[in-house]
Amino acid sequence: MDAEFWHARWSEKNIGFHNAEVNPLLRRYFSTLALPEGSRIFLPLCGKSRDIAWLLAQGYRVAGAELSEIAVNELFDELGVIPERSEVGELVHYRAAGLDIFQGDIFALDRETLGAVDAIYDRAALVALPEPMRARYSQHLIQMSDAAPQLLINYDYDQSRMPGPPFSVSDDELRMHYEGRYTLNALYNEDLEGGLKGQCPAREKVWLLQKA
Repeated sequence: MDAEFWHARWSEKNIGFHNAEVNPLLRRYFSTLALPEGSRIFLPLCGKSRDIAWLLAQGYRVAGAELSEIAVNELFDELGVIPERSEVGELVHYRAAGLDIFQGDIFALDRETLGAVDAIYDRAALVALPEPMRARYSQHLIQMSDAAPQLLINYDYDQSRMPGPPFSVSDDELRMHYEGRYTLNALYNEDLEGGLKGQCPAREKVWLLQKA
């Protein structure tokens, strides 16, 4: 899977992965991060998530990384905000009050460009990547954020029954990627109502990752 796959999905508006509403699991479990108002939250592979508007409304600052220019433009349109736009190396930086979105390859985003973040909310990034990329992504995220605490959502299902994304990420794989730098705390583990894309049973899980 490469960049063209995601560019095509956004261009064709084949974005069934986009939720038109705030994720109820974010509302339910965000407080476990115990962050004071004004903290800065990083959303990798953020798309035009409505979760961004919710976090801003709660008084938090948000940074995001997103490959698709279409997604970024639609995000700001839906927020009703006209951002400042500048080029930063291989990335394009969109900036508005309390919000920084870096458009381009997330692997081109480094700690200096991102700036300090207090936490990460990974709703759809790890599960969007095929297995060969997930180890690279997780280590890049740790390095870029200085192992900031994470609220992470994943799916666990029989990958042979349906191709991703979202991909199945087992508990053992999560530990392989993050244990050592984080303590992993399971917050939620339930059957996904209706199955994944209505095609196969799946477990939806929420984890709190705290710096070890």
